[in-house]
Amino acid sequence: MRILGVITGDYGKRHLDNIRAHGPGEWRVAEWRAPSRFPIVIDYPDEYVPKDLPPADLVLSFAEVAGVAELIPDVVRVTGAAAVIAPVDSEAWLPRGLARQLRGWLEDMGVVCVTPKPLCSLTEADYGVARGRRVAYKDPLISEFARCFGRPDLVLTVDEASRTISATEVSRDAVCGCARFVAERLVGLSVEEAEPEAGMLHHHYPCLASMGIDSDFGDTLMHVSGNVLRDNVARQVRPYRQVKYIAPGKQSQ
Repeated sequence: MRILGVITGDYGKRHLDNIRAHGPGEWRVAEWRAPSRFPIVIDYPDEYVPKDLPPADLVLSFAEVAGVAELIPDVVRVTGAAAVIAPVDSEAWLPRGLARQLRGWLEDMGVVCVTPKPLCSLTEADYGVARGRRVAYKDPLISEFARCFGRPDLVLTVDEASRTISATEVSRDAVCGCARFVAERLVGLSVEEAEPEAGMLHHHYPCLASMGIDSDFGDTLMHVSGNVLRDNVARQVRPYRQVKYIAPGKQSQ
């Protein structure tokens, strides 16, 4: 698969570096650093898009500037891409109204576009957009990408005798590489420590999703992202945790 990553800063650069390091060997990953400054109204978006961008099947829009979204249809025309992933890890980078417009523009072109909020909510069949709400999609290119990168999926091996994590495997990494970072540091921890430590490690990586309260979730997108990873770990260690019950004592006479 030929992938073009559209970036403007460190957020997108980290994502592409992780995809190159841990994605399938047959993937070819190119990048284009888009402009970071635009006029209030972009009259001719095509003027900002180079005509010599490499051919691509899938475009990943990791820009940290809202105006870049208006360039994506022209990026698709130049590259011949058939699908686009434009995550919402910050409403400042891709406001919900602009995300809706982008999906519409690309749908009119016959191109599938998903806007997962946050990016690590993406799976092979759907993605998150708000608390308790997911949107289904059908596209083989996006599904192929999401088999490797998207909603973190760790496979933990627990030593039952010591109730510690003896090994971890990353079935699906977060696009930024956070899941792999966390997995490597869970080995040796007790089943009681694993879930809270996964949350702490997620913050220490650190996650680059927004720390502002998002109205669709009533929480920060960084916390939403961290909870996805914590929940994955919690489900696997829960059968091994010891639940302690405290019986109240008798009142003193």
